[in-house]
Amino acid sequence: MNLEQFNKYLAGAVKVSASDIHFKPGGPAAFRVKGQLLPTTGASLTPEDTENICRHIIRDQEVAGNLTALRDYDTSYVLRGQARFRVNIYRQKGVLSLVLRTIPDEVPSFEELLLPPQVEDFAKYEQGLVLITGATGTGKSSTLAALIGYINEHKSCHIITIEDPIEFVHMDRRSSVSQREVGADTMDFNRALRAALRQDPDVILVGEMRDLETIDIALKAAETGHMVFSTVHTPDVAKTIGRLIGVFPPEEQAMVRIRLAENLKGIMSQRLVPRSDDGGMIVATEIMKMTGMVEDAIRNPSLTATIKDIIERGREQYGMMSFDQSLTDLYKGGLITLKIAKRFSSNPSDFERNLHFE
Repeated sequence: MNLEQFNKYLAGAVKVSASDIHFKPGGPAAFRVKGQLLPTTGASLTPEDTENICRHIIRDQEVAGNLTALRDYDTSYVLRGQARFRVNIYRQKGVLSLVLRTIPDEVPSFEELLLPPQVEDFAKYEQGLVLITGATGTGKSSTLAALIGYINEHKSCHIITIEDPIEFVHMDRRSSVSQREVGADTMDFNRALRAALRQDPDVILVGEMRDLETIDIALKAAETGHMVFSTVHTPDVAKTIGRLIGVFPPEEQAMVRIRLAENLKGIMSQRLVPRSDDGGMIVATEIMKMTGMVEDAIRNPSLTATIKDIIERGREQYGMMSFDQSLTDLYKGGLITLKIAKRFSSNPSDFERNLHFE
């Protein structure tokens, strides 16, 4: 497959609003449209096709020249005038395959993403740590982009993003935005995060909290007066807190609980659920904000399991929201069916019973 043919596939994907494009030998390219992965009418791809695509899009010539050693690789690709793509190259059954995620040219707003209005509060904090969590493909990067976009439009500050790869491109508005890509601009998240502390930042975005060292440095950045945003691959708020604490050795976990209680400002967990109206997807959210009760629950291991109940009780006063409350709103708004709401709820029986008491 030559570059012109590859770009035609991408242009076709953009035209039908595909969220992802799959290239795997043995079958035709496939587009994910409204949550469904659909094969195209093109010819089956060969290993040579996917290798040629890799050579087209990998900017590091040393890597592109030694594809036989490639196992996993992240990069980005620009179809000029149409879209950007986040690219993951991987090897399966001994041959190279690719998945490209479409990234819109424009930074999305909270309203365009249909996020609850209280998410805007996260963009107004001056220091601390805010986490966006969820499984792969649940829109975490889009939410982070909307947060950075809001800050860029409303504050005069220095924003540093550390991404792997860069997805949404932020032009300077009221803020100065420095975007660094792992591999191209810096060796890794940890090195870039340490360096960011010497670059006069007000806001730091870390694409993903992957390990103990990254979490520790991010906490130090929050402790020293910076506003830090990041993501964690966890399904809900309680498991996010457990993951952050659990990566540290047992003898350090009591102190980590204190550090989180003092610096964590909020967590939003996301799940994409099928819409009832057009076959697309909509985000359901669980939102935790730091309150005295949440702080106590993080500090005290015996109370951590109560965080879900604290979230549910804190909706009216603090703007917190559980997944079941979010699903209830979507169902009552006619955006999802009862069947889907129950399927994605934490406890389907409790969810349906609680509907009758509201």
